[in-house]
Amino acid sequence: MASRPPAIALLLVLAGLLASPAAAFNITRLLGEFSDFSTFNSLLSQTKLAEEINRRQTITVLAVDNGAAGGISSLPPDVQRKVLSMHVVLDYYDTAKLGAIKNHTTLLTTMFQSSGKATDRMGFLNFTKRSDGVMVFGSAQPGSPKNSQMVKSVASRPYNISVLQVSALIVPPGVGGSADSGAPPPHNKARAPAPAPATKGKKGAKDAEAPAPGPSSDDDDSADAPADAPGPAADGPAADGPTADGPTADGPAADGPTADGPAADGPTSSDHAADAPEGSAAGRVVASAGLGIMALLMTII
Repeated sequence: MASRPPAIALLLVLAGLLASPAAAFNITRLLGEFSDFSTFNSLLSQTKLAEEINRRQTITVLAVDNGAAGGISSLPPDVQRKVLSMHVVLDYYDTAKLGAIKNHTTLLTTMFQSSGKATDRMGFLNFTKRSDGVMVFGSAQPGSPKNSQMVKSVASRPYNISVLQVSALIVPPGVGGSADSGAPPPHNKARAPAPAPATKGKKGAKDAEAPAPGPSSDDDDSADAPADAPGPAADGPAADGPTADGPTADGPAADGPTADGPAADGPTSSDHAADAPEGSAAGRVVASAGLGIMALLMTII
């Protein structure tokens, strides 16, 4: 009976170890053993990404050495976290497992995809094993190059965590924000007013030219009437002379209807010129007849 307490204590310790497999690794301590990755390791801690990695049970970290990791330090903190999370694959991969992938190419899901902030295929990595045996990684975002080569396996604890060194950072286009998306609208706004003055200018030119070449028939008559009125003033009775009212008491005012004469007989200046002699001859006949009638009436009275 005395031997039972030590046996029970041992079972409890083993049960506790088996119940917490997630605490089997610490990425900060693991990378801390390699001075070449001190910058990368420090960035994982600063962005709190190391805490998320340690909570995972299965993970693969694509680490870069201090020379390559320097490019992340100049980025804003939120962009640093995005870029680093693209180097954390949500599965266990070592060199043997990558080399055995069917068709030598596959898509790998990263921690950035699980954040919910990835757009399009930005949260995935494209892995390919080339014909020369070189393994390369790149963003699955369209247009992204696969220029990060596998260098070596740094550490692994199957099947919990694997740390692989890659030659370059994997940064998909557009991950730094939408700074470029704000550029086109000002450019379009600057171009928009340009055609407007040109169009108004053309309209103005058309409006200015419209009255010049083609006046209406009413304009022609109104323009010609004042010009011809003074000309045939002496011959004016030609038009109204033969009317029934000619011999009345108003007859002596032979020049009265001068303004009406050209308006009735002359829509154009050329017509007035042609009718002028005929009108003056008729006017003389009518005037003479009118005087004769007046004389006769005076005699009778």
